[in-house]
Amino acid sequence: MKAITIPQPGGPEALVWAEVPDPEPGPDEVIVDVRASGVNRADLLQRQGHYPPPPGASAYPGLECSGVITEVGSEVAGWAVGQQVCALLSGGGYAERVAVPAGQLLPVPACDSVDAAGLPEVACTVWSNLVQVGRLSAGDTLLVHGGGSGIGTFAVQLGAALGATVVTTARAAKHSRLRELGASHPIDYREQDFVEEVRRVTDGRGADVILDIMGASYLGRNVSALATGGRLVVIGMQGGRKAELDLGALLTKRATVAATSLRSRPIAEKAQIVQGVRDEVWPLIEAGRVRPVVDRRLPMTEAAEAHRLVESNDHFGKVLLTLG
Repeated sequence: MKAITIPQPGGPEALVWAEVPDPEPGPDEVIVDVRASGVNRADLLQRQGHYPPPPGASAYPGLECSGVITEVGSEVAGWAVGQQVCALLSGGGYAERVAVPAGQLLPVPACDSVDAAGLPEVACTVWSNLVQVGRLSAGDTLLVHGGGSGIGTFAVQLGAALGATVVTTARAAKHSRLRELGASHPIDYREQDFVEEVRRVTDGRGADVILDIMGASYLGRNVSALATGGRLVVIGMQGGRKAELDLGALLTKRATVAATSLRSRPIAEKAQIVQGVRDEVWPLIEAGRVRPVVDRRLPMTEAAEAHRLVESNDHFGKVLLTLG
């Protein structure tokens, strides 16, 4: 088969479409012929040499895909050759075929099967962090940083579907589309202070849950923006790794700071999250309350251009790589 390889870490030009060995399914795995794969910031970090795949995972980038099952391992139950699926991956989505643990498969919901490639990683990341870690519930105020990203567009929709008031930071050009997705209060982070804006829209109370992709550069302000008993969940470090934390402010608010990652979790934990998404998020997609937001599709051979686009932050929603 062919796959996007990274012979040497570097810029987008480091991505090379090359012949590689076909994957072999383990007893509890299936082989999926890939139709499309979502582009995630983790892929950019892997390309740069900063985020190697976990032990045993495919060396090729790609943390989610959609396609058709073509082989089934001897211990797999409930899945069959010919089924259309999408899947959460530890790697390998930028390829013609990929081996997937059966517990990380999802049926294609009520959406285009190509667009479904942009669902597994964002759905599992957002649901596990907002619901499992952040304990988001109806009536809460949710602050989503980077609302125009793949994670952000999904988090805005899920937060609204769960009955939260959604505040989000994004460039002004993206605000109208974020309102369409359910954001009550988009904030232009380049012109407005998000702490002041969150306090304004909550009458000084603050956000109950903050989903943060920035890390160090936003840590202090995120704590300031939290409500009493609020939960800050950090899932990215685009603004750096290290910052000073005012424990006094955290204690006064009886607040929580959590940080999570998905890719490195054990297979059993990923399967549990995938099942939770199938039980709680897939019905919202079937009902039309949450949908994949796709900025554009590019051929898999144009992976370098897809990475440049995601690095520019000019996209809205997911960028997908397609085959066939």
